[in-house]
Amino acid sequence: MAAPRPKVAECDAMRVLVALTTYMFQCLFAVCGVTKLSMFGLSSTVEYHRCNWEVVMNVIIAVGNFITILVEDVWVDLGLVFEDLVGLAVESRPICGTRATKSRFRHVAFAYQQRASLVNVKLRWVKDRELDKVVAQERDLKQACLLVSIIFSKPGQSVPIHVLSRQRRRLELPEDLKLCTFMRRYPTLFHEFHVTVKGGSTPWFTLTDEALKLHEEELDVLEKNENDILERLQKLLMITCDKTLPLQTIEQLKWDIGLPDDYESSLIPRFPELFSLVHLPDDRTALKLIHYDANLVVSQLQKEAGPDEGLDPQNLAFPIGFPRGFGLKRKCMKWLEEWQTLPYTSPYRDASHLDPRTDVSEKRIVGVFHELLSLTIRKKTERKNFSNLRKPLCLPQKFTKVFERHPGIFYISLKRATQTVILREAYDCQRLVHKHPLTDIRERFACMMKEGMLNRSRGLYKKLKSGDEEKDDHPQMTDVSCDEFSDSDCASVFNLGCDFFSKSE
Repeated sequence: MAAPRPKVAECDAMRVLVALTTYMFQCLFAVCGVTKLSMFGLSSTVEYHRCNWEVVMNVIIAVGNFITILVEDVWVDLGLVFEDLVGLAVESRPICGTRATKSRFRHVAFAYQQRASLVNVKLRWVKDRELDKVVAQERDLKQACLLVSIIFSKPGQSVPIHVLSRQRRRLELPEDLKLCTFMRRYPTLFHEFHVTVKGGSTPWFTLTDEALKLHEEELDVLEKNENDILERLQKLLMITCDKTLPLQTIEQLKWDIGLPDDYESSLIPRFPELFSLVHLPDDRTALKLIHYDANLVVSQLQKEAGPDEGLDPQNLAFPIGFPRGFGLKRKCMKWLEEWQTLPYTSPYRDASHLDPRTDVSEKRIVGVFHELLSLTIRKKTERKNFSNLRKPLCLPQKFTKVFERHPGIFYISLKRATQTVILREAYDCQRLVHKHPLTDIRERFACMMKEGMLNRSRGLYKKLKSGDEEKDDHPQMTDVSCDEFSDSDCASVFNLGCDFFSKSE
């Protein structure tokens, strides 16, 4: 049966491509000094003149990039022909220079190999409902735990609202949300009372007995796992180029890697042989690693591969998994298989020799973020927390694009009006594969918050308030009324039940 005849539009497109190809090759060979050349294997007479081969290679790179941008599939065969022509030119050129000339040419060829290997592949984003639920069930958890820590550290463990309002920037609450309103959402954590003064009454907040007990358990867990937390902080600093990170950057990652809220005063001064506070040229304070422990330079990917699996440590592959409904094109699948076989550069090694425009360099960047997410307690963090890591980690511009290019390794959740980056391999549906002891404490905090909001929406605390007012004889302390808050404020938060945590155990 005869092959189908191409459409008119396809024929016109091919004519345009052929014309562009002819024009580009004419320009290229004019620069190279080639006077005669038959492109497709016919009888040819080639004459070569002296030329600047660095200029030639730059032209080759520009032409190759232009070809890739135009049509990826159509230009595969033409690119092979072009590669053969370049090989013909290199082999036919008489090398009569000195040894320095040969070395210089080999260096140019290596640069061409690095620059020409970045493949422009884009994979579509597909919603993962299981991982979205993991992010949704932690709404307001970070802010609530921070408030618990602040109130616990104050004398008498009672704080007026105007003192807590000074921490609003750290809490990262929406501008239209009052701090009092936020704390009244979770009556299982915070108890409000009013202190009468001459100018009126001032709201004060203290911790409930359940929240106080749970926070003491959290402090006990932090004390028992202090060595693990120290190693996480050391490895975070070891990934950086100068083994130094500004305190502002550490503040963004503090919650995720499990550092206590007051680590600057309670942890750092106790280990002067490991850490030191230094001043940067821009007047910021940074944490510098003094002692470099060679036993910690093994990345999580290398640790999971192990020495007994017969794998080359220089060609490690990342665990990849796609959600249901993710359709991967054959071309993308082939590129991904080839990308996995590229050399793996540990995030703890110097990578200054890598060209940032190569797939090898991209694999190293993926390895850096894979290690950073492995250092976190829940194997996830908000994308904005990586914004200040470009210079300390010596990463190229737009380095976070690797999250979109590798959805089988990372997942970007859009829940809670932000972008959260999750390490896929760390989760089995909604269950964290390897749980840190601190994770159980945070899950119990989340259960308490949800329970308080549900009871509040049912009007339970209104009944308790009316009963307590009959027994309360203190002239300066009265419970605040909840009549000003509607039940809809509570219904929109935490749609997951506490059975999620029982399943994860």
